[in-house]
Amino acid sequence: MILALGAALGFISVAFGAFAEHALRETVTDEHFRYLMTAVRYNQVHAVMAAAIGLALLTGQHSAYFGVLRWSGVLFIIGTMLFSFSIYLSVSFDIPTLVYLTPVGGMTIMVAWFCLLVAGVFAAKKATRH
Repeated sequence: MILALGAALGFISVAFGAFAEHALRETVTDEHFRYLMTAVRYNQVHAVMAAAIGLALLTGQHSAYFGVLRWSGVLFIIGTMLFSFSIYLSVSFDIPTLVYLTPVGGMTIMVAWFCLLVAGVFAAKKATRH
């Protein structure tokens, strides 16, 4: 499921990036457009991360770091949705209070990166034992 959700986030990032460029650019301020492009960029990068983790989980090699890796993928998805979608919706529908979710998404993404770091350390330790 992480792979599918990562792919969906990737699709949304391209679709919303095109929408912002062609439909919103002339109707929002330059500052809001920069916010949107930051949200698109974060969405794209973390969609790729979620998809890569989803592919790694499909190998079926259950090990000590498998659960941490899965959590990393889930947190990338949740964090990206909170971060990017709060900006998308805030700017698109002029709901400024939604940006209060943006830092929560950013913190969630940082935890996802930390989980990926932990999974990498576990994997490296396992590889050196063999």
